Amino acid sequence: AVGHRIVHGGADFAEPVPLDAASLAALERLVPLAPLHQPHNLAGARAAMAAFPDALQIGCFDTAFHRHHPLESDLFALPREYYARGVRRYGFHGLSYASIAGQLAQHAPGLHAGRVAVAHLGAGASICGMRGGRSVASSMGFSALDGLPMATRPGQIDPGVLLWLMTAEGMDAAALSDLLYHRSGLLGLSGLSGDMRVLEAAGTPETEEAIGYFTYRVRREIGATAAALGGLDGIVFTGGIGENSARVRAEVCASLGWLGVEIDAAANADHAASIALPGAAVKVLVIPTDEERVIAHAAQAALEAAGGA
Repeated sequence: AVGHRIVHGGADFAEPVPLDAASLAALERLVPLAPLHQPHNLAGARAAMAAFPDALQIGCFDTAFHRHHPLESDLFALPREYYARGVRRYGFHGLSYASIAGQLAQHAPGLHAGRVAVAHLGAGASICGMRGGRSVASSMGFSALDGLPMATRPGQIDPGVLLWLMTAEGMDAAALSDLLYHRSGLLGLSGLSGDMRVLEAAGTPETEEAIGYFTYRVRREIGATAAALGGLDGIVFTGGIGENSARVRAEVCASLGWLGVEIDAAANADHAASIALPGAAVKVLVIPTDEERVIAHAAQAALEAAGGA
């Protein structure tokens, strides 16, 4: 069997599924919602189907982990007809969050059962609120543009800005797509790079402002997530930035004392697995994500169900 990460599964793909011509056609219709990822995901699946025609091809979806949200976490305040047509908050990075949930269940079952804000921080970035290992809220929405600022994507933005860009600047959909997916985020703010390592090393006013905005937005989303969860028992940092930037973790946590977050500066600098001060009300962990393992387990389960193991 061959397992595939597919970023957008829409409303219909809530579990890993065998891929065939019909499912690929349905997933192709979601390309406009994830243009940085979906075309390459589907191209890889088609290539594997051609190279291994007798193998079971399993699609695993970044949106699937969030498909059991309460309704209020999925809605936009638009006429109901748009929700029925698929305009809803999907959430992303689900394979990463499934990995973290599985690791918490194995190594920290008490925390797994509680209220956890998981910060997947990398070139793409989002926050997921989990209760009992299930997604309750996500900072990402209809597309992979929403929520936190990212390497080249802006995150949350007032839709009025986009209307202004269309009317005052004459931007069409293609120009807006290029701006939002390729020229914004940390790259746009810094004028230098979307790579946090480059920004931390540069130390220019613009790069410092970009980092400051990034950590401010992460703090704000963690606060919102704590409200959605009704409190907070733990924070998990994961992803390339979350796992490797002690500075980002420190700046995010510095203003979260009101939630009970207190970190050990030495443990954070050493990238320890647990960076909360002993006795702190909120546990703060650094856990490497393993999306590949999640996909492998899904492929193995599908193979066993098909009688091929």
